[in-house]
Amino acid sequence: MNDATGGPRHSGQAADDPITGEPIVAEDLMLLLFQPESGSIAGEGTLYYVLAGAVLAELGLEDLVSTARSMIGAPIVEAREGTRPNDALLRRAWDYVDGKPRGLQSVLAAVGPTLREPVLERLIARGDIRRVRRKLLGMIPTSSLVEGARGRRDELLAEVRAVLVDGVEASPRVASLAALLYASGTLPQFDPVIPWSSRVITRAEELTAGEWGAAAAGHAVARTLTVTIINSVIYANGPSRSR
Repeated sequence: MNDATGGPRHSGQAADDPITGEPIVAEDLMLLLFQPESGSIAGEGTLYYVLAGAVLAELGLEDLVSTARSMIGAPIVEAREGTRPNDALLRRAWDYVDGKPRGLQSVLAAVGPTLREPVLERLIARGDIRRVRRKLLGMIPTSSLVEGARGRRDELLAEVRAVLVDGVEASPRVASLAALLYASGTLPQFDPVIPWSSRVITRAEELTAGEWGAAAAGHAVARTLTVTIINSVIYANGPSRSR
C-alpha cells in the first residue's frame, strides 16, 4: 500500500511529520465510526480493541508482522526483522512485538488504550473531522466534533457498502475495514445506508472468515493474519456485538 508520493507507507512520515501521507486503516476505521448526527464515535466501549486490531491489520497488509501459534495453540504476533515502520502509530505496535513475540490478545490490550486521541487528532489535522469550540451558557468552554468538508467518510462508506450490499469484490483494505466494522458490533448503526439484513450479515461473516476474493489472492499471509486479528476482536468484544 503506497502513500501519496508513491512510496510504501511504512517508509513515509516520521513521528512528528505533518500528516501528508495516505491514512492508515485505523484512521479510516475511526472516520467510519464517527457519527456526524451526534458528533460521537460509535462503539466507544471497546474502541481501543478495534483500533488496535486495525493497526495490526495494517502491519499485516504491509507485511511488517506475522502470526504463529504458541505451544498451547494461541495466536502470537511477531515483527518481521528489518521492517520497522516510520509511522508513529504503526511503529509503536511493531516495537512492542519486536524481538519478543506476544500473544495477540496481549498486543491488542497493550496497544489499544493509547490510540483514540492520536487517531482522532490525525483526522482533525486532515480536515475529515472538525473540532468546534463553544461556550456553554456563554461561560463554560466546551467543544464538539463535526464532519469536515472533504467528503472522505462518504467515500469510505460507499466502498464498504458496495462490498457488503452490492457484492463488489473487496480490495484487502476495504475487506479489512468492513470486517472490523462487523467485529466492532457497530454495523447495525449504519442502517439504512448499509441495511442490517441477513444478506449483509452473511457477507460480513464471509469477510471475517477470509473470503476476500481474487483481488486478495496475493495477500494470503496478510489475509490470514487479519482474519486472526478480527476474530480476536470479536472474541474480546463478546456480548457488546450486536447481531
